[in-house]
Amino acid sequence: MTNDTLPEPLAEIRDDFLALEMKTRLQLLLEFSNELPELPARYADHPDLLERVVECQSPVFIFVEVDDSSTVHMFATAPPESPTTRGFASILVQGLSGLSAAEVLAVPDDYPNSIGLTAAVSPLRIRGMTGMLARVKRQIRAKAA
Repeated sequence: MTNDTLPEPLAEIRDDFLALEMKTRLQLLLEFSNELPELPARYADHPDLLERVVECQSPVFIFVEVDDSSTVHMFATAPPESPTTRGFASILVQGLSGLSAAEVLAVPDDYPNSIGLTAAVSPLRIRGMTGMLARVKRQIRAKAA
């Protein structure tokens, strides 16, 4: 995966992780966990609008909006007691929101494997982040149809 195929926000996040030692990468993931934006009221009051990410052991829910200019806005919720999963959700929210639908659809499906955490967290957790990304793309495709 090269920088030219990866949108700048995701490339920066990946490069930030890869620049650190493994122990420090986990600290950065925890920081992302603490930065997961709150849901806007329209979703907080209507959890039925959110999609459960069944690939995650923790109860993670996402929703993707694509506005009239084809800009993606991703929202996610994950429990505070699941900081790894919350961190992954936050990386995707921060890395994908503001991109065009086409840019998000072009993100490599294996992006979660590229950020240097496969040795630090279980394959099941990486699979959860991969599942989140796949569901974001599916929601975008459904909205475009």
